[in-house]
Amino acid sequence: MAYMMVLVAVAPLRAEAAHRSEMVSSLLFGEVVEVLDQSGDFYQIRCMYDQYEGWCQKTQLLAISNDLVVNQSKDIAAEFSNLLDVNGTDMQIPIGASLGLFQDKKLTIGKFQFAYKGAIAKPNPTLFTADYIKHIAMMYLHAPYLWGGRSVFGIDCSGFTQQVFRFFAKTLPRDAYQQAVLGEVVGFLQEAQCGDLAFFDNAEGRITHVGIMLNSQTIIHASGRVRIDAIDNVGIISADTGERTHQLRIVKRY
Repeated sequence: MAYMMVLVAVAPLRAEAAHRSEMVSSLLFGEVVEVLDQSGDFYQIRCMYDQYEGWCQKTQLLAISNDLVVNQSKDIAAEFSNLLDVNGTDMQIPIGASLGLFQDKKLTIGKFQFAYKGAIAKPNPTLFTADYIKHIAMMYLHAPYLWGGRSVFGIDCSGFTQQVFRFFAKTLPRDAYQQAVLGEVVGFLQEAQCGDLAFFDNAEGRITHVGIMLNSQTIIHASGRVRIDAIDNVGIISADTGERTHQLRIVKRY
């Protein structure tokens, strides 16, 4: 079984082995992937963090040993943007990038020598408090919406919830409808707490959107950009226009 590490700050994960193919997700620096197949300049891979599969350009991945994979930690980059030295040159990696393969902020793989110069976050479920949830979520505020995105440089609704929850060692699946299967139902919106997830459906009843409750009346979510809006029993009310934008289906606690 071959494993590889993401070598760039953010790597697009595509539906097919072509640059013109739809970006179905993205990979952050340091994340470990399993190679399933290859075609031309692309590897078909499975992300070890969320088991999502797709095609990634070969030059954006670096082969690693099985020993590194077995011994990796959950450490991630803590700030909005974080400085990394790569063979003596500077590189910026986003919040949530994986440092699981590093030891004492250093990593050597073949000809590559990495030295991390930023702050490290150590995911822990005991940190899942209102203040810290808000602190992490607000670091993504105004990040642009990007279908398949998982970083502050471009993120979608379920990528946003997944990445925020990562800071608390709470592993969420990649897509909103998958996340909605987990957790315990909150019976009434008025009982919602900071950190609960609210899910929204379309006219056909399919879950298409998710956001993080800041309290029982306010939600932060990725729609156009990561934004804060009001929410009631019907759904989200845009702070910009006053219009209803998403129809509430269910609230879950994790």
